[in-house]
Amino acid sequence: MTDPIFTTVFTLDNEEATVSLANRVAASLRTHRDVVERQGFNIRLTGDLGAGKTAFTRALLRALGVSGRVRSPTFELVEDYDVLDGLPFHHFDFYRFESPVEFEDAGFRDLFGPGQLTVCEWSEKAHPYLPDADLELTLTIRGLSRDVTARAASALALTVIEETL
Repeated sequence: MTDPIFTTVFTLDNEEATVSLANRVAASLRTHRDVVERQGFNIRLTGDLGAGKTAFTRALLRALGVSGRVRSPTFELVEDYDVLDGLPFHHFDFYRFESPVEFEDAGFRDLFGPGQLTVCEWSEKAHPYLPDADLELTLTIRGLSRDVTARAASALALTVIEETL
């Protein structure tokens, strides 16, 4: 991730708080869809197994209008969805990568950029090939709650954080 322009930390006390966060992020992305269409928007989720990365992504997809089955892309590496009436959403999970070069070999770079909304789990396994994130959410397990460190590296990510908190 490029140097963040803003960082904040907050706590999610339970799964409902995770869903609420995803709903607020979705509302902000809906409001600023035109910017996503012009520039793209990449969200990077980091954290240990069980920290809530996939739970957040499922809630985000639901809030963006996906009503069908939302699967974890652990084995397929990427699951594609249509959100907000035609905006491509790509959910990546690089957990099974043996080498970062697999990102390049798979041709995933084409799924980033203008008009693309992406969420990546286990991004460190695709580094340095993975394009920079706009927004990074690091989830840290604290008993039954999660601390979330949000880092914005773009103007839109800063707006999303401001509208979310």
